[in-house]
Amino acid sequence: MMTKTLISAGLAACLGLATPQAALAQSATPTLSGQKPLIVGHRGASGYRPEHTLESYKLAIEQGADFIEPDLVATKDGVLIARHEPVMSGTTDIATRPEFASRKTTRKLDGVETTDWFAGDFTLAEIKTLRAKQAFADRDQSHNGKYEVPTLQEIIALAKSESARLGRTIGLYPEVKHSIFHAAIGLPIEDRLLDALKAAGWTEKSSPVIIQSFETANLKYLRGKTQVRLSQLVDADDVDKDGDIVLAAPFDKPYDFVVTGDKRSFKDLVTAEGLKEVATYADIVAPWKPYLMAGKQVLGDDGKPQDLNKDGAIDERDRVLLPPSDVVKNAHAVGLLVHSWTFRSEPKRLASDFKGDPAAEYKAYLALGIDGLFSDFPDAAVKARDGK
Repeated sequence: MMTKTLISAGLAACLGLATPQAALAQSATPTLSGQKPLIVGHRGASGYRPEHTLESYKLAIEQGADFIEPDLVATKDGVLIARHEPVMSGTTDIATRPEFASRKTTRKLDGVETTDWFAGDFTLAEIKTLRAKQAFADRDQSHNGKYEVPTLQEIIALAKSESARLGRTIGLYPEVKHSIFHAAIGLPIEDRLLDALKAAGWTEKSSPVIIQSFETANLKYLRGKTQVRLSQLVDADDVDKDGDIVLAAPFDKPYDFVVTGDKRSFKDLVTAEGLKEVATYADIVAPWKPYLMAGKQVLGDDGKPQDLNKDGAIDERDRVLLPPSDVVKNAHAVGLLVHSWTFRSEPKRLASDFKGDPAAEYKAYLALGIDGLFSDFPDAAVKARDGK
């Protein structure tokens, strides 16, 4: 276990503060296992290519990612495909397809009335006619319309072929999306996923696969059916002016808690007691990064947030970091690895302390002892981890 002194020294070094322990902190690997932290290509290399496409995943692998992350939803004919959500207008060209105009519908997704085109209403053959697009308007749009929506089977095949080509193992970090929603429409994901992993020969804790979910009941179900590693995601809605986590539905608690009337929230999962329970069914806890270290706004005499960089906008660049929480320490104490998300390179998504340099953010969080992280820009993450 790393001492608070070493963690603080690592943080100070990353923020440009001179400390005697700076060199030691930057060279150490304070993970639970002592191994290098994992770099997960978040939806592939989604900062550069439309997310959840074979091209995005392949680029992440080329950039050095250890794992690639497909979010899984199900088609009408029961095939698992990679989309961030069951709804498809934000990441494909479906809204421009007149043949599918009448298929737009309204469903409740985790209690929220949602109007869109749902993957579960389309066959795989229909979805294969769609083309992916960049979900972030401020990122490169030049690859829009070029790439298909891949199946889980295609992604597994890519990971295996790239592993053989490169001589290193590429892992898969699939997320079961909206487990209760998919079960309710007759397209449960969990057993379909296990069948695919079994066919791939991935059934053991040592297999290059980690299954993640924001829900808890499905992870407990999976724990009884497989030895592959499981990761409990921990969400929130926002961070307030003081750097405190804000909870608001549907991002306040696992949706199975809503269904069962459980009063606990995501915050409760990362208390010392909550982490003990998570450790009974999961190998990893994966909190949104402000749970580990958040930033607060600097308020002026008028009580309004100050525009620290004088660019006329209030965003992450106008927040200053707070001291880290004890989540990593408490998780490690009960044997849980800690993975965090999502790391992005755009200056407007970086706290003021990092001065627009994503490497500084990576190093600050890595100095906390996290065991892995999800990045939209895997090349930047790998360089920061490896000191390049």
